[in-house]
Amino acid sequence: MNKKQFGLLMAVCSALSVFGVTYIIQSGIFERYPEPTYLSAEEEEFRTVYRQLSKKEKAIYTALYRGVNNYREQIALPYEISGDTYSKIYCILEKQEGGLFYIDSNYYTAKKLRKAKIIYRSDKKEIKDMQRKFEVAAKEALSDAELAFDEYGMAIRIHDYIIRNCQYIEENDSGYCSTAYGCLVQKEANCEGYAKAFNLLAARMGLESVLVTGKTDEGENHAWNQVKIDGEWYNLDVTWDDTDVENDIRRIYFLCDDNFFGKTHFPDEEYVGAYDCEDAGKNYYIKNGLYADSEQAVEEILRREVASGKTQAEIMFSDEKLYSWFKQKYIEEQAIFGILYMYSDGAGDFMSISIEENEKECCITVVWG
Repeated sequence: MNKKQFGLLMAVCSALSVFGVTYIIQSGIFERYPEPTYLSAEEEEFRTVYRQLSKKEKAIYTALYRGVNNYREQIALPYEISGDTYSKIYCILEKQEGGLFYIDSNYYTAKKLRKAKIIYRSDKKEIKDMQRKFEVAAKEALSDAELAFDEYGMAIRIHDYIIRNCQYIEENDSGYCSTAYGCLVQKEANCEGYAKAFNLLAARMGLESVLVTGKTDEGENHAWNQVKIDGEWYNLDVTWDDTDVENDIRRIYFLCDDNFFGKTHFPDEEYVGAYDCEDAGKNYYIKNGLYADSEQAVEEILRREVASGKTQAEIMFSDEKLYSWFKQKYIEEQAIFGILYMYSDGAGDFMSISIEENEKECCITVVWG
């Protein structure tokens, strides 16, 4: 080998060495893993899904949570993990942490990971400005809930606030429509934005809540919540209770058991297992005496609501047969006017009625005046 050939070989070796060192530095092969850390007991208390994770998964979750809160684009993980594990933890974080509205639902992954690369929706300066607006909006949203005397009152006030102050929009109509920011600040969101907002507000009021994803009975992707009230888990769908009519708040899907809710909502449980919701005692209609399971119960509800001076009665029926019987007798045969006449100081003769129906869920709202 002559000097010229030897010099060329050395140059190639040097180039390969530089490339190799650069690759090793970037890949992090010889980097030390950061020590695993975990959320504090206070932080963990109302993060129900976090508590379901293994110790190793909790450390990954915490590393991501701390890193995202510091706007890091590269986050070193305390363990090397599979892409499947990373997908699970990232998706849980993005869905359950409504305050992290500025991270994208899309993410980088690989077969094995030691570092997470985060995609942010905006730059750091804009995010900080958005966070200030978000905190103002969240505080306003909780101002009414803070006046509640119990967990039921907190949940219904959060539910009603979101319905009164947010407009439902389709997936691609807003860059933040699938976030709590879209719901609380921009006042427009899709089902995921509604559910993330409820999740965040419930946690800040000390309620355990989870966001659940799945399908509807029509095969559409959907998101809703489960919330723990007085030790029992209930299903809740704020989106489906929003009719998009001003001052019209339904509570058909507020604190439901699985027997009712499971007819139309099917959780996917890919990363988060849905809780069994067996109790119906806090359901809006049952708790407020608006659930009818007999013809006698129907008349008792109407009498009570008219006599109390109200201008409407919202009734849920136990089955389709009773629902149809009510429509036939009280609406088509106009027996409702007899109730109005007897229990409204004789003003029934001068009243008109209108009805709002939800035949699928056997609910009718009768409005008179």
